[in-house]
Amino acid sequence: MITEKEFTNIYNLHASKIQRLCLGYASGNNELAKEWLQETFIKVWKHRNSFKGKSSIDTWIYRIAVNVCLGDLRKQRKNITINEDSLSNSRYDDSIDNNEGNIKKMYHCIDQLNEQNKALILLELENIPQTTIADTVGLAHGTLRTRLSRIRKSLLKCITNGK
Repeated sequence: MITEKEFTNIYNLHASKIQRLCLGYASGNNELAKEWLQETFIKVWKHRNSFKGKSSIDTWIYRIAVNVCLGDLRKQRKNITINEDSLSNSRYDDSIDNNEGNIKKMYHCIDQLNEQNKALILLELENIPQTTIADTVGLAHGTLRTRLSRIRKSLLKCITNGK
């Protein structure tokens, strides 16, 4: 059982990482990422007594966050429209410094990945240990390493070619 004090410590330790993970799923929409962060920790608090410690608390929280993000995206899927003009304008906006432009390109490319690959790379970008990522998404560690390698190659190609 997680006490209120432990929950506060868990929140302080993981909130920024979970928000960045959610921000990746929200395609940079900060408000949506904050909503998902809040929903994640509401679920952590609500279900804190069901955490049995079979996995690490990190794995459990990341799994909840990924499920919150994917669940909400599935609900919104019919309502999401991508404005191609805004994407192409943001990609080639000369006023954006090079670093920020590269980050936007990277998130644009991450947005093109399927849901599971997006989860894998977003967790990897948070420097989450690969064993935790493997446990979170239910993959063998070797399979995860192979998939991450393919995803990195795909992202590099996407960023380089702008597609």
